[in-house]
Amino acid sequence: MVGKFRNEAVLDFNVPENKKKMEDALQYVRSQFNREYPLHINGKDVKSGNLFTSYNPANKNEVIGTFHRAGVKEVDMAMAAALEAFESWKIFDPEERGIMLMKAANIMRRRRFELNAWMIYETSKNWVEADADTAEAIDFLDFYGREMLRLSERQPLTSNPGEFNKMIYIPLGVGAVIPPWNFPNAILVGMTSASIVTGNTVLLKPSSDSPCTGYCIVEIMQEAGIPDGVLNFIPGSGSEIGDYIVQHPKTRFIAFTGSMEVGLRINRLAAETSEGQIWIKRVVAEMGGKDGIVVDSEADVEAAAAGTVAAAFGFQGQKCSACSRVMVDESIYDEFCDLIVEKTKKLTVGDTTDTKNYMGAVINQASFDSISKYIEIGKKEGKLIAGGEGDDSKGYFIQPTIIKDIAPDGVISQEEIFGPVLAVIKVKGMDEAMEVANNTIYGLTGAFFSRNKEKVARAKREFHVGNLYINRKCTGALVDVHPFGGFNMSGTDSKAGGRDYLQLFMQAKTIAEQL
Repeated sequence: MVGKFRNEAVLDFNVPENKKKMEDALQYVRSQFNREYPLHINGKDVKSGNLFTSYNPANKNEVIGTFHRAGVKEVDMAMAAALEAFESWKIFDPEERGIMLMKAANIMRRRRFELNAWMIYETSKNWVEADADTAEAIDFLDFYGREMLRLSERQPLTSNPGEFNKMIYIPLGVGAVIPPWNFPNAILVGMTSASIVTGNTVLLKPSSDSPCTGYCIVEIMQEAGIPDGVLNFIPGSGSEIGDYIVQHPKTRFIAFTGSMEVGLRINRLAAETSEGQIWIKRVVAEMGGKDGIVVDSEADVEAAAAGTVAAAFGFQGQKCSACSRVMVDESIYDEFCDLIVEKTKKLTVGDTTDTKNYMGAVINQASFDSISKYIEIGKKEGKLIAGGEGDDSKGYFIQPTIIKDIAPDGVISQEEIFGPVLAVIKVKGMDEAMEVANNTIYGLTGAFFSRNKEKVARAKREFHVGNLYINRKCTGALVDVHPFGGFNMSGTDSKAGGRDYLQLFMQAKTIAEQL
């Protein structure tokens, strides 16, 4: 009997034992720097000879690991392995597949501090953000494992006299899983485990900014008993192999999380039929957002300010759910601005191996340059009231930045920045607040702060986002608590971590038998 699903709690690092284990893990992982990592295809290590390097963004000259890069040749090897493995994996007992995921969750619990440490070094997450990432990955494994048990049961159908009828869910085939660097454990594990537990085989192309964490996940899946060829690890350049994987006639589906531009390209290429292709490819995409918080005139201003700062600057604003714009009623505008500046100035920025630092570095030089450009644009569009400085001499550090008096159609109000930059917009009443909240091409997350029940009810009806939060921050979705996915250019509203998600990786087959 499998117990009821429960979310994994985030660790308290004020507990001396947890703090000591995290410090030991950081020391251990540092001792593993500069290793060379192969591809993993059909259960075997494969070396392409074409190498790339993963660096620490908080110490940009520090090499974390060197990886063999997959090319077209290696993609073909992985595809052949995945196709062969699919023939047996697709008929593997669904219950056993689910149990394997739950085994992987337990292995991940055992390696929890080590996984946290890899992310702290590789993506500059602070200790709590890293552990929340790992906790979410554990949740995905536990939840999807249980969901597969549920979906493998007999599905209810209306009876028809003289017939025996049933509907079963069967896997799609070989899928490409393309996760981002910002949640290198949780999102990678979520998309990969959903693909595998439903009976598909996978070509996993992790982000080149966070491949070490991805390699650890492959090790965990192997230990959990995933057969050879089911999960193939092929890090590589998107420009070299990304299109090739998507357009391959044997690729049945693509699970992607990343930028709108790349997601739309994948969607377009997947829609074009390749020679030898016999199906319509399925695309599951989560593509980012321009997420906003609305602070009403009747809000708890203190709570709204705290929620806004946490949502804007957690993990340096590098979340697709991060608050990058806040719409504030004119009656409380000045008070709110003073509060968020006060709270933001208390945030510490630096190397997150030191638990005292709340914010770390942004992911790489390109990100640093892009965010810096947006800050300069913002200074022209409004008034800088906090931050605005960056320093890339050692690592890619940018101070949490707030710019007020931004027009609703301003550049920093409309374009995804993916960094610690918050645009503050003054609005007059509820009508304008809803109009501005919905004036972007995105629709991922949003939050509405108000004590007025009628206004809250209106926000629930009109605020057009996939994940709406009332009187709390717009980040921090939990598996099976807040199924996650957005509208419009934020993606296909896949609702990761929800009860609909696994069906995106399967197709239903109805069987009617005359008695």
